[in-house]
Amino acid sequence: MEKALIIGESGAIGRAVATELRGRGWSVEGLSRSGDGFDITDAASVERHLGQARRDFDLVLIATGALEIDGNAPEKSLRDLTVEAMAAQYLLNAIGPALVMRHTAHLLARDRRAVVATLSARIGSIGDNRLGGWVSYRAAKAGLNQIIRSAAIELGRSHAQAICVALHPGTVESALTRRYLGRHPAVTPQAAAHHLLAVLDGLSVADSGGFFDWRGDPVAW
Repeated sequence: MEKALIIGESGAIGRAVATELRGRGWSVEGLSRSGDGFDITDAASVERHLGQARRDFDLVLIATGALEIDGNAPEKSLRDLTVEAMAAQYLLNAIGPALVMRHTAHLLARDRRAVVATLSARIGSIGDNRLGGWVSYRAAKAGLNQIIRSAAIELGRSHAQAICVALHPGTVESALTRRYLGRHPAVTPQAAAHHLLAVLDGLSVADSGGFFDWRGDPVAW
């Protein structure tokens, strides 16, 4: 039986991915702040939950993140930037996933294909940035993409069949995006989960270290 670990299972996408995988017959374990006291922004919490785990997972998905933290909406311009809001974005959207990535070498299966993926966002693409604004969120996701790229290189040295990627799920209907759906078509979490799993199913080791959207198309760094 294939096994998955979903970090952030209580979120819209994490929960939908877990549901689809269970429907496929997978064994799925989930971690979240609300369900397990798992705090991705707290190194001690990440270590306590993942430090001793050796589970031979076929998939580790990091499905955490937020646009707004502590009531701070994305900045419309640099004039709106604050140290506190920017630091909070980095902590949740880049440092937190990096803390999880520290443990992927002993979480992933070594003897077969195994995937570690994290939810990023096209808005973190430097090459695709044509509008400016949303500085802290953009920068945190760009930082996350670099973390994934480096992790893929390192993981490949010990896990010959490992695939490590960043994913853009598109705009998904959730509490995270509710205030920002006006001009953007959105899909349900269930549809997003189906699309993302289809992308992961189609990846090979040669794709490790890449950044892909929900259609499976590469996203510019």
